[in-house]
Amino acid sequence: MLKDGNSNTCISSSFSIFKSLNSEELELLNANLKCNTYRKGEIIYREGSRITGIYCVKKGILKIYKTGIDSKPQIVAFAIKGDITGYRSVLSNEMACTTAEIIEEAEICFIPSEIIFNLIKTNSDFALSLIQLTCRELDQANIFIKDIAQKTVKQRLAEILLMLENTFKLDEEGYIAVNLTREDLSSIVGTATESVIRILGEFKNEGLIAIKGKKIKINDKKKMNLISDSIF
Repeated sequence: MLKDGNSNTCISSSFSIFKSLNSEELELLNANLKCNTYRKGEIIYREGSRITGIYCVKKGILKIYKTGIDSKPQIVAFAIKGDITGYRSVLSNEMACTTAEIIEEAEICFIPSEIIFNLIKTNSDFALSLIQLTCRELDQANIFIKDIAQKTVKQRLAEILLMLENTFKLDEEGYIAVNLTREDLSSIVGTATESVIRILGEFKNEGLIAIKGKKIKINDKKKMNLISDSIF
């Protein structure tokens, strides 16, 4: 952690989840949040730990992962500016089922669980927004399970590259605007790192992508969509 932020920093304008709150509720929210800046590699919370509030991403990128066989991480989601994480464990009053790690310097605001429950009780629209967010995550998890069962590694990697472009957009040179290691990519796809490296090489040789260090650019989105059979 780099530094403490201003506990009175207003976050309502950056997070659609809070758009239904009235002025009194926003005042309660902003009076009780605490913001900090984190370095790459720092852990916000760990799988199996007790989460005492939710985390709001004002800046930066987090990878959310579960620990699998031989302690190998399986990335299940990313959290970027405007996202919240940790809320499912708060709502269910269970230990964290994932770990959240910083992959790009981030500013994270923490809201205690008692404030969240207070807002749920007083604002039905806010409660509904949390339910809808949970349902969307469940739908994404179901899609991931289906893909693992039915798609080849090549199809999944193509789909993941398209998803990453859709999520993080492009930098000035047209590369996907996030730095992920090959290990990270293999963790998302659910395969060995060697397989990801080999298939990336095939995509590059076919002219479908360009590679510069960790950066990847999709040159032929139409063909990548055909390979992945995705919606991106």
